[in-house]
Amino acid sequence: MEAIKIMSTLLMRLAGPMQSWGTQSRFSIRDTGQEPSKSGVIGLLCAALGKPRQEKLGDSFPTLSQLASLKMAVRVDQSGIVKRDFQTAGGSHLKLDKDYGVIKADAKSRGTVVSERFYLSNADFLVGLESDNQELLERLSYALAHPYWQLCLGRKAFVPALPVYIADGLKNTELLETIKHYPWNSLKLYPSKKPDEKLQLVSDITEETGNKAHEVRHDVPISFLERRFTIRYTRTEYIDVPTGGD
Repeated sequence: MEAIKIMSTLLMRLAGPMQSWGTQSRFSIRDTGQEPSKSGVIGLLCAALGKPRQEKLGDSFPTLSQLASLKMAVRVDQSGIVKRDFQTAGGSHLKLDKDYGVIKADAKSRGTVVSERFYLSNADFLVGLESDNQELLERLSYALAHPYWQLCLGRKAFVPALPVYIADGLKNTELLETIKHYPWNSLKLYPSKKPDEKLQLVSDITEETGNKAHEVRHDVPISFLERRFTIRYTRTEYIDVPTGGD
């Protein structure tokens, strides 16, 4: 008889004035999704653990495949406003540095690069990760409370407004039950705002079920070093606002 797997959930809060969760950017235009990507969340966990991009066989870190296998759900507690930032790199001439600037296609000269970078303004997300590996979730929870590297919300310049770690965020309940009932508390961050009548919830589904409501997302990391990703299936639903927060 197959043993029954007991699932646990780790919650984390991603809130800040600026966030960016791009999944399609390659060159001068950097996009952002409307909610955190799986690659972005796993990258944040790797930063908390101190796990380098290049995996080494037999090291003490969880493997990238272990982290990618965690079932994820994102509750949109406060939807962000998409804004655009205009940036340049290498936009000057330094007489003392001949190598200043971004290298051009001829591989010899350098110059200025102009980029458009989109981001979410004033968004607040509750992210849940589910596993039957309680020890792994406990390690991730500890890492979020004591991060090895600075945690950021999609880009290094975008720091969280509140701790990503949630003191009571490790629950011995399944993912959807946990994230649907954890109290909404965005008032602490945005006192003048009220929650929507319904909160958007985006969650992983294990396989394509034939339901037209599913969506394919290409954001599951295979290798951060080589920037290789695969797909996952997600489902979007709208839930009542859970109460009971401070």
